Amino acid sequence: MSVRISVVICVYTEDRWGDILAAAASVRDQLHPAHEILLVVDHNPALLTRLRTQFAGATDISVLPNAGPRGLSAGRNTGVAESTGEVIAFLDDDAVAEREWLLHFAEGYADPRVMAIGGRTEPVWASGRRPDWFPREFDWVVGCTYLGLPPGRTRVRNVLGGNASFRREAFEIAGGFATGIGRDGDKRPLGCEETELCIRLTRACPDAVLLIDDRSVIHHRVPAGRERFAYFRTRAYAEGLSKALVARSVGTQDGLATERRYTTRVLPAGVARGVRDALLRRPGGAARAGAIVAGVAAAAGGYLVGTARTRRSGGGFVIAAVPGPAPDTASEPPPAEPVRLTVRAEKPARGDAQVPGTGVLRGDEGAVA
Repeated sequence: MSVRISVVICVYTEDRWGDILAAAASVRDQLHPAHEILLVVDHNPALLTRLRTQFAGATDISVLPNAGPRGLSAGRNTGVAESTGEVIAFLDDDAVAEREWLLHFAEGYADPRVMAIGGRTEPVWASGRRPDWFPREFDWVVGCTYLGLPPGRTRVRNVLGGNASFRREAFEIAGGFATGIGRDGDKRPLGCEETELCIRLTRACPDAVLLIDDRSVIHHRVPAGRERFAYFRTRAYAEGLSKALVARSVGTQDGLATERRYTTRVLPAGVARGVRDALLRRPGGAARAGAIVAGVAAAAGGYLVGTARTRRSGGGFVIAAVPGPAPDTASEPPPAEPVRLTVRAEKPARGDAQVPGTGVLRGDEGAVA
């Protein structure tokens, strides 16, 4: 029997109205039809009402309010709780999927060991072209697949959340996305909630296989503001803050395993290419090399600040049980009662990860962002 895939699109602002409609339309046009589409609205009653009016009478699209605290993680958890497919896929609200997106996901889940599959995300620059200074090694800054990820269908530590899918069993084993670690509308662009979930999943289920299949392609819009160096630097710094939380929770062995290879192999090669291009007088070569160095410095600074904060305050983020059905109302729902996971003040033992409801589990091995 063909796997049923529910698609969750989390939305938060009417400013992306056209993008939201385009994202939903791309899912409706899949060669492997989506089992259902769930639009989860993050505490915006006006947008909730507008979307319910837009899709009134639609049998394939449900419009739901976020049943948890404000933010992307709780919105995804709401989608998981309300979905009925064996697999739940997540698509950003400012992205469109190619027609084979779900088809390749479905093929991968023929292997029962596979618990998560991510795809390839290509940037669509508002200016019409990549800025000369913007290094491909840092495309994760704008939520896209970066230079350094292995090609084809390959096993990875974690998938990237804007173009990802999980078997429902994964959430039953590991719980939902952690809140207090990912994005919250237009606030500081934190991330890593999918990284933390994937590490938690493989700790709880060591035989789980997580893949990236670069044939599952989406195209992600990059607005003009994110083409600027100021956003690049802020996003890199925020990534460092988030990585500090993840590393403090699961230990640096798993929390930073992929990042070590990235910083010691991928980025030095990128700097070398930039210097070479500068010597050959190609546009942007020196600027790309400089941006890589600046990005590493910003991320490292965020990591140091985040580490100091978690040590001083005990750190922590919230892993709530996946919320129950959202109330059928256009008003904002009350937040779901969270279960707080506090990162331990002492240094975790090597390979330890704290999983809600199970104490400490020991594991072995753990995409940047």
